[in-house]
Amino acid sequence: MAEVKRGYVRPLDLKHGRVDMTHGSGGRAMVQLISELFARHLGNEYLGQGNDGAVLPAPTLHGKPGRLVMATDSHVVSPLFFPGGDIGCLSVHGTVNDVAVMGATPLYLAAGFILEEGFPLADLARIVESMAAAAKEAGVPVVTGDTKVVERGKGDGIFITTTGVGVLADGMNLGGERARPGDVILVSGTLGDHGVAIMSQRENLSFEAPIESDTAALNGLVTALMATGAGLRCLRDPTRGGLAATLNEIATQSGVGMMLYEKAIPVKPVVNAACEFLGLDPLYVANEGKLVVICNALDAELLLNTMRAHPLGRDACFVGDVIADDHHFVQMTTAFGGKRIVDWLAGDQLPRIC
Repeated sequence: MAEVKRGYVRPLDLKHGRVDMTHGSGGRAMVQLISELFARHLGNEYLGQGNDGAVLPAPTLHGKPGRLVMATDSHVVSPLFFPGGDIGCLSVHGTVNDVAVMGATPLYLAAGFILEEGFPLADLARIVESMAAAAKEAGVPVVTGDTKVVERGKGDGIFITTTGVGVLADGMNLGGERARPGDVILVSGTLGDHGVAIMSQRENLSFEAPIESDTAALNGLVTALMATGAGLRCLRDPTRGGLAATLNEIATQSGVGMMLYEKAIPVKPVVNAACEFLGLDPLYVANEGKLVVICNALDAELLLNTMRAHPLGRDACFVGDVIADDHHFVQMTTAFGGKRIVDWLAGDQLPRIC
């Protein structure tokens, strides 16, 4: 709690202090938390307006008016800190990616924080600093936000909701309804890294090689793909439910089938070993820094080369085909030459991984 003596407010104790109910009360302590922590790290000309919302310039793309794209995502990952990232950078990356895969240029973020009474201010500072670094790297500032505090035992440390706004050029349309038989399926890299990193940390497991989350902002990679002028149909970031859920969703939207090839699907050996140990299927494990690309087959090589030239797409590869199928099944040709259905996940294989 901020201590007030003769107009002096003691600075936040970011080393030993903890969140208390006054930090969400709308009074002096809340103002202090916002100014000394959130505004200090996330500050910019729009956040600095200090109003209930941010007044933003009309969106344009290359000097021309564009259409608005908006996405929102809530983040409840446990643990809050994991190999390769934390809930702070994850909350930025997740929403930036949701806007980017629409073919839009992400412009701004809003952030809402639910804090639990007693949460260490040192951890909160670490999370906010991580958010600030991720937003700066992605080039997408946080321009407005909100903070609430709930009683001890009524939350789980911190939950973060981020909303992103971007601009989409007229004539650009990417979506899950656009896949056509004869198209191909590409992925930008290895699958399952994020979900397995979370589970390894959660279960205190160690492996010969470190497993780190792939959490990253994909807007730069998407921009590079769009600049090729290739025949892109759909882009997705395969988060909860992994590649399997993503392709089932697209197959349903487009009224097509999918055929994957097990031997072509990229999974790091250590991730594959961890999945076998934990009883997981990497096709269903979440990713936070990978792209699924559905494109015209004639442009597949161009798009693969473009991804491989980018730091976030070095392991890009072809993994399957879009096929005609009235049942809209996602199937896989196994390493042994057989076929199996890659169905929707029946339950929750990995709770609270994002």
